[in-house]
Amino acid sequence: MALRNGSVMTEFILMGLTDQPELQFPLFSLFLVMYVVTVLGNLVLMILIVLNSHLHTPMYFFLFNLSFTDLCYSSVFTPKMLINFISKKNIISYMGCMTQLFFSCFFVISECYVLTSMAYDRYVAICNPLLYNYVMSPKVCSNIILSSYLMAFSCSMAHTGCMLRLTFCDMNTINHYLCDILPMLQLSCTSTYINKLVLFILVSINITVPCLTLFVSYASIISSILRISSMEGRSKVFSTCSSHILAIVLFFGSGAFMYIQPSSAGSLGEKKISSIIYTNTVPMMNPLIYSLRNKDVRIALRKTLNRKRF
Repeated sequence: MALRNGSVMTEFILMGLTDQPELQFPLFSLFLVMYVVTVLGNLVLMILIVLNSHLHTPMYFFLFNLSFTDLCYSSVFTPKMLINFISKKNIISYMGCMTQLFFSCFFVISECYVLTSMAYDRYVAICNPLLYNYVMSPKVCSNIILSSYLMAFSCSMAHTGCMLRLTFCDMNTINHYLCDILPMLQLSCTSTYINKLVLFILVSINITVPCLTLFVSYASIISSILRISSMEGRSKVFSTCSSHILAIVLFFGSGAFMYIQPSSAGSLGEKKISSIIYTNTVPMMNPLIYSLRNKDVRIALRKTLNRKRF
C-alpha cells in the first residue's frame, strides 16, 4: 500500500482475472491473440472504408466510427491486462487508474451512441428511402457523431471528477482487471453517495435514450419489412440490418448481463468472466460480423487486394 501525506493513495493493485500461477501464461496467450485480432480487424475495416469510394456512405461512416471506438476501447486496458498476466505485482498508479477509468467510460458510452446512430441510419434508409440523402447528409452525420462523442466526454468527466473527490485510505486492491467504477467505490473511506447518484442518473440516461431509439427504429423497420410482398425483397432488406442487430445484441446483451443483474447473483469471479464478453469479445467480434456478413465489405477487400497485387 502506497500512501502520500498519510491519507492519499498513490497507486492501486489490480487483482486481475485469477491468482492461480498456472493460468497466467495460457490467459496471456489467449488475450494476446484476441487483442491482435481486434486491432487488425478494426484497422483493416477502417482502411477499407477510407480507400473504397463505394463505402463512402452514411452507414459506413458510422461503421468507421464504431471500429475506431472498438480499437481505442480495447487498447485502453488490454495492454495493461497483458502485462499484469506476466508481472509479479500488478500495480497501476493513481493517475493511471483515473486515466483508464476516464477513457474506458468515454469509449464505451461512445460505442453505445454510435450503435444507436447506426440504427437510426437503417430506419431512415428503409422507412424513408426517398428522403435518405437529405436526412442523412454528411453534415447531419457529422453532427450526430460529434454529439455522441460530446455526450461520452461529458459523462466520463462526471464519473472521473466524482471519483477524484474520494479518499482511499486503507485499501488499495481493486478486485478487477481494470479500474472500473463499482470496484473502486468499494475502496473509498469517504461517502460515495454523490458518486452513486451520478452513476444512477447517467446510466439511466445512457440506457433509456439508446434503447428507446433502438426499439422505435427497429419496430418501424420490422413493420416496413412485413409490408413487403415478396420474400426475396424481405430477405434483402433484412440482410442489410442483420449485422447491426447482431452487434447490438452482443454489446447491449453482454453489458446488461454484467451490470443489470443483482449484486447477489453470481460470484465476483463469475462477474469478471462475464465482463470479458463486454470488454474484450465485443470489440473483436464487430469487425468479423461486418466483414463476413457484409457483401460490400467483402467486395471492397477483394478490390483492395487486387489493387495491391498489381
